[in-house]
Amino acid sequence: MKTLPEDLRPERFSSLNEVFNFIANEHGNLSAYSCLGQTLSYHEVDALASRFAAYLLQQTPLQPGDHIAIQLPNLLQFPVAMQAAIKAGLIIVNTNPLYTAKEMEHQFVDSQVKAIIILNSFCQKLEKIIDKTQIQTVIVTRLGDLQSPIRRAILNFAANTLRRMVPPYRLPAAIDFIKCIAYTGQLNGQVIEHGKGDKVAVILYTGGTTGPSKGAMLSHNNLIANMMQLRSRARLLMRDRCEILAAPLPLYHSYAFLMHGIVMPFAGNHNVLIPNPRDIGSFIKVLRNYPISGLIGINTLYLALMRHKDFNKINFSQIRFCAAGGMPMSTSVADQWQQATGCEIYEGYGLTECSPAITVNLPGEVKIGTVGRLMPETELRVVNEAGEDVPVGERGEAWVRGPQVMLGYWQQEQATKEAITADGWFKTGDYVMVDEKGVITIVDRKKDMILVSGFNVFPNEIEDWVNQHPAIMESAAIGEPDERTGERIKLFVVCSDPTPNEEAIIAHCKEGLTAYKIPRQIVYAADLPKSNVGKVIRRKLRH
Repeated sequence: MKTLPEDLRPERFSSLNEVFNFIANEHGNLSAYSCLGQTLSYHEVDALASRFAAYLLQQTPLQPGDHIAIQLPNLLQFPVAMQAAIKAGLIIVNTNPLYTAKEMEHQFVDSQVKAIIILNSFCQKLEKIIDKTQIQTVIVTRLGDLQSPIRRAILNFAANTLRRMVPPYRLPAAIDFIKCIAYTGQLNGQVIEHGKGDKVAVILYTGGTTGPSKGAMLSHNNLIANMMQLRSRARLLMRDRCEILAAPLPLYHSYAFLMHGIVMPFAGNHNVLIPNPRDIGSFIKVLRNYPISGLIGINTLYLALMRHKDFNKINFSQIRFCAAGGMPMSTSVADQWQQATGCEIYEGYGLTECSPAITVNLPGEVKIGTVGRLMPETELRVVNEAGEDVPVGERGEAWVRGPQVMLGYWQQEQATKEAITADGWFKTGDYVMVDEKGVITIVDRKKDMILVSGFNVFPNEIEDWVNQHPAIMESAAIGEPDERTGERIKLFVVCSDPTPNEEAIIAHCKEGLTAYKIPRQIVYAADLPKSNVGKVIRRKLRH
């Protein structure tokens, strides 16, 4: 197990607030975040967050240790709200901006949030369920807040009137975000330090692609340790204080939260926030308007960019770093991206419960289809169903131990005991293989494995091969009950024009897959169901 160098020891900081103070002092005059044409420096973010934090503690019923939800897309308001909550000693509950009212109710009741910072576009949904929650303090922001006065007026008018992005709502006690950041009260330094060490800093809900989502409790120490672990890898690829990184992945998600909320700010780098990455045309305009040197995305996003008609108008001469996580990278997509841009994709692996980063590929060692080596100070066991270690090169479930492993699941003691052993090993539920050099390959989710005539079949393996067909853009494999074989493979495909017939797809499968891995049914689809970060949700294909 590799250790971190002395200058990256997590013990340098006892809280995220200390980290943010370091960032403001070290990089204050540098550009921190840009969005919709406006840029804030690290000093400006810190000043706004400090005023906001003072307001939260002095003008609302909130007390240090209370839970506060942040339900925002990638706007400048997000990092300000995040840092304000930490400065006030509050525990952040990140919430998916696209949640339905029912999903909001479940998460808010489960996490016991007492306050929320929310974009006005989502307030109608909040109005429907707020009486069923403990929420007393509602802070509402608008799209153009934190822009220049003229641009603020234009953006807010467009959102309300032209694009009708704000359904009518009634929350009479709601507080205006602008009022909060204009507050002139001063923070009490002793209160600022309320949250530190092994106290919970953030509750991040798991994606729920294989079952109900649970709240992973991440401490200050968890996040600081993972920040240092990632920084030890990122600085091999990126320089400090000069890189410009696009941030299309939603900041509420663990991967983007850590990278753009903590790791990149610690390096003094510039984050360009993308409010709606599904609008690929607008995203491409951003990539054309900034000399982007880095991009952190997922497989479906890279594919969508390359499929867009304006992709070839992007100048990739400045790009140095492309990373992927959150879902497996398709070999064909990774190859196409490198051919088109000249930049290889550094794929990593992580889970919300691990803050999230566990592995990443390194410069000069990238092997497409793998997720690289372990982060420093991280241990891995690969075990069989009996919990026994398997030999090198064999498949087994990954168990992880390290300083980034969560404290546990919020208010789910039994689920925590089932997930984390008494000696600290977190059972990931993912099947992996590790070669003799320590390079890790993710085989598939344990719950998604298909059992055909006693053989284990992993959907990722099928999909990776199928996606190499020139006319297939995306695919997803699931298992369905079969009286003869136990389960049979059903394949969903999204195709380009012209669409290959079933015989052609099966013939392609036979070229690269053994007989029991060949799909028995092909379903043509216009799109695949995905989570809001772009992961294919296989369970929705089973209904």
